Amino acid sequence: MAPKDVEVGDVPAEREASEAPCAEKPQQCVDVGGVCVPAAALHELMKGPEQPDEPEKLKLLRALLAEAIGTGLIVLFGCGSVCASLSGAYNGVWQVAAVWGLGVSLAIYSTAEASGAHLNPAVTLAFRLVRPQAHGMTWLKAGLYVVAQMLGAILAGAWNLFIYGGTIRAFERQNGIVRGAPKSVLSASAFGEYFPNPGLSQEWGGGPYLAEDVPLEMALLTEAWGTFVLAFVIFSVTHGRNAVLGSVDRVGVPFVIGMTVAVLLPLYAPITQAGWNPARDFGPRLVAWMAGWGSVAIPGPRGGFWLYILGPCLGAPLGAFAAENLWQARAKRAAA
Repeated sequence: MAPKDVEVGDVPAEREASEAPCAEKPQQCVDVGGVCVPAAALHELMKGPEQPDEPEKLKLLRALLAEAIGTGLIVLFGCGSVCASLSGAYNGVWQVAAVWGLGVSLAIYSTAEASGAHLNPAVTLAFRLVRPQAHGMTWLKAGLYVVAQMLGAILAGAWNLFIYGGTIRAFERQNGIVRGAPKSVLSASAFGEYFPNPGLSQEWGGGPYLAEDVPLEMALLTEAWGTFVLAFVIFSVTHGRNAVLGSVDRVGVPFVIGMTVAVLLPLYAPITQAGWNPARDFGPRLVAWMAGWGSVAIPGPRGGFWLYILGPCLGAPLGAFAAENLWQARAKRAAA
C-alpha cells in the first residue's frame, strides 16, 4: 500500500501554488509530503532494485521459448475453437472470433515480457523492417523467432488433433467425409485456411460462394489487407508517442490487439477464413498433411496455401510502416 502522505492527482486547494508543484501538472506528478515527484520516477523507484542482467544467450533462449509457447497458445485457443465448432456447439462466427481474440490477448499477456510477443512471422518481419530497435531484431534473431513460432504452432496443432480427434471423426462420419478426399476440406479447415470458406461454399457447405467468387488474387489481397490492419493497430498502440493506453505499463495493449483479431475475423473469415499469421496457418496445416488429409492440406484444393504466408508478410510491414509514420509525422508537427 502507498504511504498515507502520498496523494496521486490534485493537491488540496488550501495549499499555496508555490508549495504544491503538482497542482500545475496533476497527471504527471505525485505529491509526496508536499514535494512533486515525477510519476515515472516514482514508478521506477517502487519497482525495487534492479536484478543482474541475464547473459545474452539465456535471454535469447527465454525469448525463443516464449515465442514458441505464445504461438502455441494462439493455435490451442484459436484453431481449437474451430475444432470445437465441428461438434455443432457454436452458432455463428462471432463465438469463434471472441474465443480467438481472447486467446491472442492471453498469449501476449503470458509472453510479452520475455520476447515482446510477436507470435507471428509477419509481425516479426514488420518489427525487423520498421522498428528493429524495439527487440534488438537482427535478421538472425528474426529467423530464430520464426523457427520458434513454427515449432510452437506445429506442436499445438498436433495437440489439437489429439484432443479433438474424436470430435473430428464424428463430424466426418456424420457428413460422409473420407479424410483426404476433396470434401475433407471441411474438417481440414480446422487446421489451415481455405478460400472461400468451405463451410460457406455451395460445393461443400451449402453457402452462397462459388470458387470463382473468390479468385486467388482477391484471397491474397484479403490476407494482406487484414494483416495490414492488425499490424497498424499493433504498431500504433505500442508507439512511444501514443499515450492513449498510458505511458508506463500499457497493460491494455494485449487486450486491444486481441480484440482487433476478434473484430477482423467476422469481417473476412467468410472469404479466406482470416489467417493473418503464417505460423498459425502452416504449422497446423503441416500436421493435417501428415495426419491423412494429404493434398487437401498441402497444396490445398486450389494450390493456394502459399498465399497465407505471402499475404501477411506483405501486409504487416506496410501496416507497421503506416502506423510508424503517422506518429512520426505527429511528433514533427508538435515540434514545429
